[in-house]
Amino acid sequence: MPLDIENQSSKVTFRQLCEIVAKLRAPGGCPWDREQTHESLLPALIEEAYEVAGAVRGNDSANFREELGDLLLLIVMHAEIASESDRFDINGVLKDVTEKLIRRHPHVFGNSDARDSGAVLRQWESIKRAEKTGKPSRNAGVAGGHYLDDLPVALPALMRAQKTQSKVARVNFDWTEVRDVIAKVEEEIQELKQAVLEQDRKSIEDEVGDLLFAVVNLARKCKLDAESALQRAADKFVARFNRLEDELQKQGKRLGDADLVELDVIWNAIKKNDELMTNLE
Repeated sequence: MPLDIENQSSKVTFRQLCEIVAKLRAPGGCPWDREQTHESLLPALIEEAYEVAGAVRGNDSANFREELGDLLLLIVMHAEIASESDRFDINGVLKDVTEKLIRRHPHVFGNSDARDSGAVLRQWESIKRAEKTGKPSRNAGVAGGHYLDDLPVALPALMRAQKTQSKVARVNFDWTEVRDVIAKVEEEIQELKQAVLEQDRKSIEDEVGDLLFAVVNLARKCKLDAESALQRAADKFVARFNRLEDELQKQGKRLGDADLVELDVIWNAIKKNDELMTNLE
């Protein structure tokens, strides 16, 4: 349902949230909230973003709604802290993001004829670059800055790799075919094997990084999110390992009692059963 910006109850609810946060931060408010800074709230902000992602992946609507609220609370808290030193306030945040959305969607709010997602993304990057013109570059040593300067360095590595690859693809620095990316993955595997044979720790680290980067690129080329794919793989591994542990307990054993050969037998049986159930679906 589209947001009705004229709906008074929605406006009051958001205003109430802002007023509550301001009261918590005011003299006589909550001691804990008053002690918080932008820096101290960063771990919670990152954690809540991951909690939101977990609720989405778990298809848990109730938890999703709750986690979005927790994330929104932290955003309002950051804006309130900034307002106390007259840097900006929540109204400035809302104004900036609203103007940005209108400015970067001329195909909706203006006269642009961009209609497919690829054209929209290229247009977005072009508008974004124009906005950055004249602003200080994050790379102080390069006059005018570089195309990739605005990539957040604090992103998880897989996410940062995929965003880097997606961004350069918009300016035509990209493999044409998926088979080319697969060939690159195979090339990196061979280079990693050679580094392992040579027992060169620095080379091994470099080649592992190159291999991971190439695999992320393969995921992107297959229109998959590498971070989500790895999360699902980790979830699958944990679920299977839990079942392996349960099977050991049925046999009167504990983890550490069985050797790898015995564990592999149980693991392969679990994997085969999973594949059978998948084929039946």
